Amino acid sequence: MGGCTFCDNATFSPAYANRKQSFSAQLAEGKDFFRRKYPDMKYLAYFQSFSNTYAPLPVLRSLYEEALQDEDVLGIVVGTRPDCISDELLDYLSILARSRFVLVEYGVESVSDDTLHSINRGHGFRCALDAVRRTAAKGIHVGAHIILGLPGDNIADTIQGIRLLHDSGMKLLKLHQLQIVRGTVMARQYAESPFPLFSADEYIRTVVRFIRELPPTIVYDRFVSQSPKDKVIAPSWGLKNHEFTDKLKKALSSLQ
Repeated sequence: MGGCTFCDNATFSPAYANRKQSFSAQLAEGKDFFRRKYPDMKYLAYFQSFSNTYAPLPVLRSLYEEALQDEDVLGIVVGTRPDCISDELLDYLSILARSRFVLVEYGVESVSDDTLHSINRGHGFRCALDAVRRTAAKGIHVGAHIILGLPGDNIADTIQGIRLLHDSGMKLLKLHQLQIVRGTVMARQYAESPFPLFSADEYIRTVVRFIRELPPTIVYDRFVSQSPKDKVIAPSWGLKNHEFTDKLKKALSSLQ
């Protein structure tokens, strides 16, 4: 009840993903957005905002299959929560995965039960491990999201927790820095009692440590996130995503 303390879905929902439109219309607008720069691109339909397994199976099946009817869509990526997946849905996705690319991304956010409780996540880390294990056992690709810099977390424990996720079948990892977003519970907490946030250089050093210490078979699908400037209170790095990536590459190359 009440939602996660750090979250505002508007900060990561593309402008072309208007829920008042049909899924096909949203997909068409998304393709138009990218076609100007990548005219020959094929797509994975990304069910991103909110929890995209939170509906009866017939409803979910109709949406997933509507996406896959598009000739340019090669598969689907389904973002959801570890406590919002059913064996019935996994059975369906496992059948779909025999002929199309299917990836389920779980918002794990933290490996600490204390942190998960403090951010009002509504599930513990064991729940995440179980969801990853059950999904991978069905032959479905599995990803996980982790937020770095949540109050109370430490890097060593996070690395160990990600190793456990990997051992359970997680192959794809999305990392991003904690951002304090206007209008959230965490924004009020930060105003009342500020806590440390990563600088860009500190965060890059942390990401490099993750890459060095975690299994080399993990695929990193994201290192950083940028919410709209008008919604972010802190941190303010003044870096575009490609500029951050260039800095990270330089930091990694210096280790070779």
